[in-house]
Amino acid sequence: MMRAPDFRYYAARSVRDAAAALEDGGNAAMLLAGGTDLVPNMKRRTQTPALVIGLRGIGELRGVRAGGGGGGGGGGRRAGGLTLGACTTLAEVAAAPAVGRRYRALALAAGQVATPQLRNMGTLGGNLCLDTRCTYYDQSEEWRRAINWCMKAPGSNGGHACGTPDGASLCWVATSSPRCWAVSSTDTAPALIALGATVTLARVAGRRRLPLEKLYRDDGMAYLTREPGEILTAVHLPAAAGWRSTYWKLRRRGSFDFPVLGVAAAVRFATGGAVADARVVLGAVASRPLVVPEAATLAGSRLTDEAIEPVAEAAAALATPLDNTDFALAWRKKMVRHYVAGALRELRDTPS
Repeated sequence: MMRAPDFRYYAARSVRDAAAALEDGGNAAMLLAGGTDLVPNMKRRTQTPALVIGLRGIGELRGVRAGGGGGGGGGGRRAGGLTLGACTTLAEVAAAPAVGRRYRALALAAGQVATPQLRNMGTLGGNLCLDTRCTYYDQSEEWRRAINWCMKAPGSNGGHACGTPDGASLCWVATSSPRCWAVSSTDTAPALIALGATVTLARVAGRRRLPLEKLYRDDGMAYLTREPGEILTAVHLPAAAGWRSTYWKLRRRGSFDFPVLGVAAAVRFATGGAVADARVVLGAVASRPLVVPEAATLAGSRLTDEAIEPVAEAAAALATPLDNTDFALAWRKKMVRHYVAGALRELRDTPS
């Protein structure tokens, strides 16, 4: 049995308390919510924090509350929206009546993460900040030593502790590339981006709010734009009037597996059935969720097969799956077109 390395544990009492501990701990500190990703990574020595800051005791970070949706600006209650605490479990998100009724893509995405046991522990914020994954990274320390490490996790001595790797400089996925190509495998991020979500980040000096899409960068190592000392505290959803949404997930097994493709689609229909607005977001085909710009071209037209096909083709062209996860990469790329088209047809054919 693999055991985690020695570390200090601090149970934070408030968001400010956690932010202060995170700031003091610097690169040697990491946050623990449900622990379903961090703890296995610690056992594999891919992440080796000296200080683990527990968030489970902070009530402010739990629950689904009315209001607080809207754009990327300041706070305040917004009619019709929802605010979800970052430590709300995935099981709670999937089961929340308000989420299921108005934000179906999120309910589907949260309900397909891992297994029921893990969804009872794993949190929404944890899934949004999920470490990027790769065949050459998510292995035991002995396995990684046998291939002479990689740039994302060079080893337990000075390795990838909180995103500051040193030592090995090779990406086994693309050996001539100067960057890491580990893939974003969060299910909830594509769904929430398609739904227009924003997030709140807190630190000792204050809070800021930004569109969820801006939380990610296309880099397998530095995959979050979250600044040092910041904690993701809440997710805000705007009013969902007129919107239909769905989430399609491709994986080898019907349960438990990480996605090898995620497709989130959201469409707002105008009176008469024409499309007023549309969004499509891809997951698990790059180091961040990918917004498909061509989805916006559906506005003003009816959601026919002829209108859907160019968007599906554009999504397949945008996707860049590499040989770093399950299934053949060429087949995964082809499946993007089928999943995008299928998701949009589902929204067209679903009664409002």
